[in-house]
Formats: sequence, structure tokens, C-alpha cells
Amino acid sequence: MKLIQYRMSFFYKHRVALGFACLLLAVAVTFAFCFFALSKAAAQSLRLTVVIDAGHGGVDGGVTGTVTGTKESDINLSISRLLQQEFEDLGFYVVQTRPTEAGLYGVATPGYKRRDMEKRAEIIKKNSPAVVISVHQNFFSQTSRRGAQVFFREDVKESVNLARLIQTSLNSMPECVKKTEALAGDYFVLNCARVPAVIVECGFLSNPADEELLTQKSYQEKLVKAIAEGALAFLSTAA
Repeated sequence: MKLIQYRMSFFYKHRVALGFACLLLAVAVTFAFCFFALSKAAAQSLRLTVVIDAGHGGVDGGVTGTVTGTKESDINLSISRLLQQEFEDLGFYVVQTRPTEAGLYGVATPGYKRRDMEKRAEIIKKNSPAVVISVHQNFFSQTSRRGAQVFFREDVKESVNLARLIQTSLNSMPECVKKTEALAGDYFVLNCARVPAVIVECGFLSNPADEELLTQKSYQEKLVKAIAEGALAFLSTAA
């Protein structure tokens, strides 16, 4: 009888010890997870945020290349992803308004375009970025028009400076056949942002030469380098 009682006491003590060890392990895992989450949030808060806005998406393909039929929305997304990688490599925290091919409007019912733009504005406002770069492609009735063009909101001085510096960087590319100036534009993304924001029209899909370049990843990478260089020049003077 005493032997049985001893064994029961032995197993009970070890069960309690095992339970306590499991509890400590659970607490440790929970603490580690929370610490990781807090560390990640702190690291993000110490970095400047860049919002990259890939124009159009979903049923809204934007303009279309006259030779290849490539949709603007696809080129925008490709360049935006390359821009994200570029800025992240430089140490920035990057937020994409449209990270996939889909639009931001939910269901493509009447008013979808407005809902799409409002969602972009919501993302911009939520993240309080240092700069907003909206990526688009141009189109014009005269097929001779070509080259990258940057647009800004005229009454936001920082946006004007950002646009001009990015335009200067784009103008310095070897592929630039004609230097252009950044222009004021009345666009939703620019009007909704109370932070430095620009629209970069990377080229004309109505021009065969531009279209050929814009569909090449190697050229997209060159555009990305130029855009990032202009943005960095702005941020270094704004700091």
C-alpha cells in the first residue's frame, strides 16, 4: 500500500512539474511572438515610408499599347514592384496601394472607379508616407509624342520639388530623346494626398518606340533607378 502511495505521489509531482514546464514554454513562446511583433513595428516606425501606387487594375486596364496590346495596368504593376524592391533595398518601408492585378473597388458595379480611388486615398492617409509615387503610362493622338513626364499638385511646394527632381533624373537617362519639364496636374491621387506626391507617366504607349522600351524589364529597371534617384535627392533636401 505504501509503495502504491509512493508511486502515485511520484507521478503526481512529475505531472505538476511537467505542467508547469509547459506553462513556462507557452509563456515564453507568447512573449517571443509579441516581442517580434513589437520589434517589427518599431523598426518600421524608424524608417521613412514610401507609398507606391500602381495605377488602374482589374477591369480598368488603362490605356493599351498600339503594337503589342499590352495593358497599362500590367506595366504599372511591374514597375511598381521593381520600385518597391529598390526602395526596400535602400532601407525604406514600402506600402503598395495595388500589390496585385486586381483593382481596389470590390465588385465592378457602377461607381467602381470612385471606390477604387477612395481606397487608394485611404491607404495613403493611413500610412502617412514621406512621399507618394503613382505609376502610370501615357497616351496621345500624335504617335510622335514620347518620353516620361512627371505631374504634381501646384499648391503643394514639396510635391513640386519632388516632381522636378524626379523629372531631372528621368531626363538624364540615355534613352531620353527629349528633355521635358514636370507639369501641374489635377488628379485624384495628387489632390487627396497632403504629403509630397507625384504621378510618373513613364512613357507613351501610343508611341511604338516607347512601347517597346516599356515592355522590357531592363528598361523598367532603368526607370526605377531614375525615379528612386530623384526621390532620394528630394528626401535628402527635405530632411
